Amino acid sequence: MKYLKILLVFVPLAILGELLHWNPLLVFALSALGVVPLAGLLGEATEHLVVHTGPRVGGLLNATLGNAAELIITIFALRAGLFDLVKASITGSIIGNMLLIMGLSLMVGGLKHGHQRFNRSLAGVNATQLLLATAALAIPSLFAFSTDQAHPLSVDALSLWMAVVMIVLYLSGVLFSFRQKDEGHDQHDQHNGPVWRVRTSLLVLTVATVFIAWLSEILVGAVEPTVAVLGVSEFFLGIIIIPLVGNIAEHLVAVQVAFKNQMDLSLGISVGSSLQIALFVAPILVFISLLFGNELTLVFNAFEIITLFAAALIAAFVSLDGESNWLEGAQLLALYIIVALAFFFLP
Repeated sequence: MKYLKILLVFVPLAILGELLHWNPLLVFALSALGVVPLAGLLGEATEHLVVHTGPRVGGLLNATLGNAAELIITIFALRAGLFDLVKASITGSIIGNMLLIMGLSLMVGGLKHGHQRFNRSLAGVNATQLLLATAALAIPSLFAFSTDQAHPLSVDALSLWMAVVMIVLYLSGVLFSFRQKDEGHDQHDQHNGPVWRVRTSLLVLTVATVFIAWLSEILVGAVEPTVAVLGVSEFFLGIIIIPLVGNIAEHLVAVQVAFKNQMDLSLGISVGSSLQIALFVAPILVFISLLFGNELTLVFNAFEIITLFAAALIAAFVSLDGESNWLEGAQLLALYIIVALAFFFLP
């Protein structure tokens, strides 16, 4: 993780590029690279705070700040009216965590340790929660597809109510995880090395958030020129590039702990991040969009819905037996590559 901090050099370069009106493609690349280490610092500061607060408040902090970088990017995209980019980033994050990150973790861990085992009961609960989250995201889309007579106001109202239900479901999952910790042993990982003071952690959180917001505005402003130059769709940027930029630090942690044979933690990161996006970030964005005068509806295209269900089902099948190997990881990675290619050629 410390090597990510080298990328902090791109933060001032991105700001300078925006002020001096450099090539939009270069500005997009610089701002994307600059967000990566800032997201890493956000996660690191959260980890240090967890040491002081304990597992209860720490779990809530991780749940709230785990996808903060991507949430900030999508808020600026909402303000710019790039609703397709926002919805693509939601599905892209879930698919990326289920196929790319889980696949890479299983493959790296499997090549190092052979067969790996993890908590089957907790994996089953997470798999069920993930399938429910996918169904919740799909229902407004299926409602909109089911009839050509569906009134836009009905779709808007359904999306709002679904957002409320999804947040309640997410909070129920957080509460369940807290009760699991109470009933069993303390699963809170002790932080290795020096621990930052609370004041230092809060300062890093604040500064990182401010610069992520600044770079996110620059990034979103360069989206349309980048789309025009590269010839790719805004949809592809949202479903592949934005999720990687916002979550790469967290992704690297998942792979690292899998290499150390800590599969419960690794799967908790990949599945937990997907649940945060589906049940917390997506519904929160629905309510935030109201501030900009145009509601973000939870209506996705048919290919996104099919891909979401496929990723959730395969991830559930992989995790339900309580063990994994490198071949399962390679299979998940292969499917992610196929899906990415399909999204690239999707008009």
